[in-house]
Amino acid sequence: MTTSTSASAKAEPRTGGHGATAGHATPEPLHRLALCRECDWLVRLPDRRPGQRARCPRCHHHLTGTAGRDAQAPMAWAIAALIVLGLVFAFPFLGFSTHGVGHVMSFGDTMSALVGDGYGALAVLLLATTVVFPGLYLAALVYLCLGAGQRRLPGAIPLARLLRPLEPWMMSDVFIVGVLVSLIKIVSLADIHIRVSFVAFCFYALLLLRTLTLIDWSALWNAIAPRPAPDYRARPGASGRSQSLAACRACDAPFAIDRDRRCPRCGKRRHGLRVDRIQLTWALLLTATLLYIPANLYPVLFTVTLGNAQPQTIAAGVLHLAAAGDWPIAAVIFVASIMVPISKIVALTWLCLAARGRSGASLARTRIYRITEKIGRWSMIDVFVVAVLTTLVQAGALMAIEPGPGAAAFAGVVILTMIAALSFDTRLLWPDYSDRPEAAPNDVL
Repeated sequence: MTTSTSASAKAEPRTGGHGATAGHATPEPLHRLALCRECDWLVRLPDRRPGQRARCPRCHHHLTGTAGRDAQAPMAWAIAALIVLGLVFAFPFLGFSTHGVGHVMSFGDTMSALVGDGYGALAVLLLATTVVFPGLYLAALVYLCLGAGQRRLPGAIPLARLLRPLEPWMMSDVFIVGVLVSLIKIVSLADIHIRVSFVAFCFYALLLLRTLTLIDWSALWNAIAPRPAPDYRARPGASGRSQSLAACRACDAPFAIDRDRRCPRCGKRRHGLRVDRIQLTWALLLTATLLYIPANLYPVLFTVTLGNAQPQTIAAGVLHLAAAGDWPIAAVIFVASIMVPISKIVALTWLCLAARGRSGASLARTRIYRITEKIGRWSMIDVFVVAVLTTLVQAGALMAIEPGPGAAAFAGVVILTMIAALSFDTRLLWPDYSDRPEAAPNDVL
């Protein structure tokens, strides 16, 4: 087992390392072991000193958070983030003026503007990813931290099961970058005024990110629902599948799949319906690829000047910024809206093919997957740019910006590729996961 501090990695004696085999390890009680959800390797958790966290010796996936952190720190930061989030809706967000005509927008105006233009789905997406999901996450986290250590906290276990799947969909930091790109695109055409709400939103995004870094989910789960001590022993240093074990997708607790239909700790049911995860990823990638065509052919926005509407596609927007000398912003849009979606589709396609073959450098492929999964959300920048410009640039017949159908198609590409990455099972990249195909199907646990 390898442990690491928050600053640097420190090597500790490894138990059940990559080269170990199940036959040479002593069986141990299951509640003392951890099963890596990314490579299916069973390891014994060592005692961690404050500031250390445990990671898998084979794929280097972090099995625990940083030791020594109690529930008070994330709770305090979460409360601060919720307070600042309330300020976002209490003041104006941005101001816009040109040739004596001005307009001041609030954060909520962004949603109403998109709905008024017939893009209600984009309004729902914007509201959910920037406010609703993060707000629910923070409020639920405060509730769980307040009740940590209380074994019968009402609704704690179902609530904890729902929180971690929300994390990839919280995009307040991406929205800030989208706002900055929007301002740079129109700063030469009008005067822009930063208002209190925008400053509050920046602080809210920083507080949210800090809260996420402080959560030790392994310790929080132990405080909410400690692992039971079943009369089942397993050998570390081997795959979980070879011993009919699976890791709960909610709380990470390993359990015997040939005996339990539900996780013994959180009660999450193991689905009996067998789903081919590779086929699911293929279907999502194919749909995203088809949507990527209209996302680039159709305009993402229309600039209306004195009644003359000028359409602008993603590529045209990049060229326009480059021609205006805004090379850094043009590079950001090019990478986020063109390079990232294409690279993600290509990378996931290659990983699906590699998972079928199950040979080669599994660790390198797992690392590629992690990069692919992390960068996908940043493609939403262009969608947020359209949402902000549509709301902010409203100067009557003099100038206005309206969303185009390409924005909706591109948002669909981003969402589908994110779901495809989340649905991909990295355990399939490791050869020993195919030793006993009848032991554990590719179902969603």
